[in-house]
Amino acid sequence: MIAGWLALAFIAFVTLSPIQDRPSLFHPQIEHFAAFAVMALAFALGYPRRTALIVFFVVFSAFTLEAMQFLTPDRHGRLIDAIVKVAGGLAGVGVGRFMLLVLRNQFGRLRPGVEQSAS
Repeated sequence: MIAGWLALAFIAFVTLSPIQDRPSLFHPQIEHFAAFAVMALAFALGYPRRTALIVFFVVFSAFTLEAMQFLTPDRHGRLIDAIVKVAGGLAGVGVGRFMLLVLRNQFGRLRPGVEQSAS
């Protein structure tokens, strides 16, 4: 849970800070995708029963942060950046849901006294 909120705070800082303060490791689109994927993955794992809310939150935060860049003098919001962020967020949610499914299946097999049907 905390990891998702910390990731969002970092993303907001980097998105809205002056351009010279923005760390850069890769191509900006890769960074946007990866940042939102990590954030969404953390939220998906931290709030496993809130998938629809997380998807809404990812989409809302991507477009809101892009729009907020218009309030800063040296930044600019772009639709393509918001779309890449949403795509990364949806990928992160998907990976998180898959991980939860695998973990649920693994723990279900490990419970003593529970018979598993042969497939």
